[in-house]
Amino acid sequence: MALLEVSDVVSGYGKTDILHGVSISVEKDEIVTIIGPNGAGKSTLFKTIMGYLLPRAGKITFLGEDVTKLPPNKKVEKGIAYVPQLENVFPSLTIQENLEMGGYSKDKDKQRKGIERAFETFPILASRRMQRAKSLSGGERQMLAMSIALMTEPALLLLDEPSAGLSPKVTEEVFNQINRLHDKGIAILIIEQDAHRSLKISDRGYVLAMGQNYFDGPADSILNDEKIREAFLGG
Repeated sequence: MALLEVSDVVSGYGKTDILHGVSISVEKDEIVTIIGPNGAGKSTLFKTIMGYLLPRAGKITFLGEDVTKLPPNKKVEKGIAYVPQLENVFPSLTIQENLEMGGYSKDKDKQRKGIERAFETFPILASRRMQRAKSLSGGERQMLAMSIALMTEPALLLLDEPSAGLSPKVTEEVFNQINRLHDKGIAILIIEQDAHRSLKISDRGYVLAMGQNYFDGPADSILNDEKIREAFLGG
């Protein structure tokens, strides 16, 4: 049984469909990357998985349970966490306060332990716990955003463009941290502009084009496919 199963999902905005029968799955021990050109429907897929958009057709199951029509807060309770590309922290709050917001539904003891785990995972945040999020660098903000999501103790983490706007050095550190999170037993589904880097740490990948499945398979098969490289990976 897959951890996440998205089957033939049709979804979009208003009367406009962006996804036209997309299907993906994520196993409990996997990192999976989704790539595709702008407008392929990648972020729409994440928003549909999380419940911000309701699919017009298709089915979403999580741990074998139909969660297609559940709202976002219920999906978080089930064990799905989402880190959007933009507006993923509370800029006016301190790092400590951001983490407390992430764990608002937990009791004080679980919240405290969650914050301790976050600081163990991202030590750079621990020394700046009273610093406001708006003053953080791009890489630090991304680490805080992931920490906020981890406060919910997810089984599956959705990351939308985690390296967007980051330098190569900081991107490398963010991906090192993603690997560490995976080592702790969290399955990860990634949309990423740096497709090479993301696929290199992934078990499998999906290529979306025009709101449909174009290709899927082991990550290395995508990296080594000449047609996919030319069309989606810059040659």
